[in-house]
Amino acid sequence: MSQPDNQQHTVVVIPTYNERENLLVVCQQVLQATDGRVHILVVDDNSPDGTGDLADELAVQHPQIHVLHRERKEGLGRAYVAGFKQALDMGYRLIAQMDADLSHDPRDLPALIQHTAYADVVIGSRYVPGGDVSNWSRQRFWLSFCANQYVKWITHIPVRDATGGYRCWRREVLEAIGLDTIRSNGYAFQIEMAYRAYRHGFHIQEIPIVFTERRAGRSKLSKRVIWEAIWLPWKLRFSRVHNPSVTRHNPVPPV
Repeated sequence: MSQPDNQQHTVVVIPTYNERENLLVVCQQVLQATDGRVHILVVDDNSPDGTGDLADELAVQHPQIHVLHRERKEGLGRAYVAGFKQALDMGYRLIAQMDADLSHDPRDLPALIQHTAYADVVIGSRYVPGGDVSNWSRQRFWLSFCANQYVKWITHIPVRDATGGYRCWRREVLEAIGLDTIRSNGYAFQIEMAYRAYRHGFHIQEIPIVFTERRAGRSKLSKRVIWEAIWLPWKLRFSRVHNPSVTRHNPVPPV
């Protein structure tokens, strides 16, 4: 029996705020990497640079591209939650996520999708064997690496790259973890989502990727985002999140 074509049932959620310089290229590369079988959901936070208008133009040209317009900028986490909920409503079986700034190589997307046959959540990881970063200073690398060790030490989550934002989720995970209860943003959002998936008993797998520093536009990293990522692991550790001993999900390939 042939394997199901998971790409035909997959959407990649791409949040945008002032990413007009990158959006066309990232959408083209996603469609090229997946032979046009993966859909794209652009979630734009009313970008003043016209990113949302460009997304609408691309949606007219490509039926695989969809656009969700939000009234204002509320942070990465809120944008992802809105995009995930929209993707679930649209019936997709697999929901991927990636940055709009080309830090995540669209050529890695097929591998993320493929590995959902063996895991509920697949994370593109910088810190597993074969993973790496490009165009980072040594200080930036060690800050990120140590931050992930910090998260793992506090939460005991078996993930080396809990702050990584290149992922693919089976819809059952997003339905179970309670998107309406997610309150974090930035890197903290990535940590909270991975932690909730783990605590609900879902299987997480990491595969190596090379993360490349953005090529155009400005970074959204702020002191507020950093501080949120520092205190959130402690909050999660003492929160009442579902215990993995109660439910353990055994992934099966989507049909």
